[in-house]
Amino acid sequence: MQQSSCSVLLIDDEPLAQDYLLHCLEGHADVALCYERCAERAVELVLQVDATVVLVDLRMPGTDGFAVVRNLRADRRTEHIPIVMLSSEHDAQIKVQAFAAGANDYLVKWPDGRELVARLRYHSAACVARRQRDEAFASLARSQEELRASQAALHQAQKMEAIGQLTGGVAHDFNNVLQIIGGNLQLVKLMGGLNENARGRVDAALAGVERGGRLAAHLLAFARRQPLQAVVIDPSVVLSDMEEMLRRVLGPQARISTDIAPGVWSTAVDPSQLHNVILNLAINARDAMPGGGTLTLRARNVAPGATELAEVGQGEYVMIEVADTGKGMPPEVLQRAFEPFFTTKPTGQGTGLGLSMAYGFVKQSGGEIVLKSAPGEGTSVRIFLRRSATQAAAAEDEGGSTPLYGGIETVLVVEDEDDVRDATAQLLVALGYHVLQAPDADHAARVVENGARVDLLFTDVIMPGRMSSLQLADLVRRHCPDAQVLFTSGYAEGVLAHEGKMDPGISLLPKPYNPDVLSARIRHLLRRRKAA
Repeated sequence: MQQSSCSVLLIDDEPLAQDYLLHCLEGHADVALCYERCAERAVELVLQVDATVVLVDLRMPGTDGFAVVRNLRADRRTEHIPIVMLSSEHDAQIKVQAFAAGANDYLVKWPDGRELVARLRYHSAACVARRQRDEAFASLARSQEELRASQAALHQAQKMEAIGQLTGGVAHDFNNVLQIIGGNLQLVKLMGGLNENARGRVDAALAGVERGGRLAAHLLAFARRQPLQAVVIDPSVVLSDMEEMLRRVLGPQARISTDIAPGVWSTAVDPSQLHNVILNLAINARDAMPGGGTLTLRARNVAPGATELAEVGQGEYVMIEVADTGKGMPPEVLQRAFEPFFTTKPTGQGTGLGLSMAYGFVKQSGGEIVLKSAPGEGTSVRIFLRRSATQAAAAEDEGGSTPLYGGIETVLVVEDEDDVRDATAQLLVALGYHVLQAPDADHAARVVENGARVDLLFTDVIMPGRMSSLQLADLVRRHCPDAQVLFTSGYAEGVLAHEGKMDPGISLLPKPYNPDVLSARIRHLLRRRKAA
């Protein structure tokens, strides 16, 4: 087996020593020799030539061999280098002093060349082995630290996923309950006969339903189970359009600074959800700056290899940053900031869902979110969204804020929750529509196959039965080619959404919905049908 390379530093005031060493090393290409007369430079030279063994003469003018040994042992960088003391003295006491000073070996000038080379190789191999051992320990320590970090990240991811599954299921059932409550309250209002006091109480209850709907939407966003209607947008336009609204949110004590780079790339994202995320981040920033401060909105392109991508990954990204000059977060708060319902605000002043909703939305959109904060240094939230190859599309107005408006067309309502179906059907009847009802897709298919003419199918996404809502939509279109389809759900993951994103041609009305939005969406689809 080939021996390790041996780097020898010889310190001797007599040049004859160098000549002898060179003679002994003839034919030994793996041994390199460096000669120096100045003993004061011992530490410097050991490091310079990366010596694996030092030969030092005992008797030298000025700094002798004992001092050289002590100097090398005193320096942390050279304390383990093997040192062989050279001397013409056989005195046992001198040898004892040499070993006491820290020498590893003692040779009387001049030993047989073969013995000298063997000793040099022996001590050099011990030095190399020690270095390899130390490097192995250091590598093991690094690996263990990386493993601990990976295990912590895995534990956090598993915890977030478990919470996400729980919140997604809760939000689904919660939305159905809210729809039953909200739908019947709206019917009570439409029936009339309420005095002013009763109408006020109904409106207060409806406001509570709307608040519960926002809470459920935030839970689904965190769980990454909200259906996203992604379109290609220009982020600079979104931020510019929001600036005036954010000024009203922040109030007069805070100022807004915009730093939007020219030529920001387009990205595919759900614009309404991005709007909500930025709004929630601005509200968090306002609460972190009770005495005033600066909120910075920043947007720029981030190319592969940029330092900003160290925690994100490679690719072309659009970065949207919301930064404040507030009080910041300590490390223990920063670690839990994305968890739902975790908040440091006083009771009643925050739900703890703002950052968790942002986290879920960005992850579901295929991006990354990076949170940086420290006490007294403010907070920065950076959202990285992948660049889109196409240009931003013009938004289509669906009339979501128009008042109640009915029609005379036929609407097929398919919903497995009896109370939800009944309330929705009664509402549409009150608006003048001819309403057909079915408890699931199988029953609805029989209604259509028996010859019923349907102008619009309004169907829940997730229902029991052999036929799915998508299969029902295809069947209705085959029998009624002009029919429009409007889906509704409190939780549509895995049916309409693929990797959290819906096809652009799908119309979805999330639960709980109110009559104004429902009537507007139905009229929008029916107008589109007539135009087609």
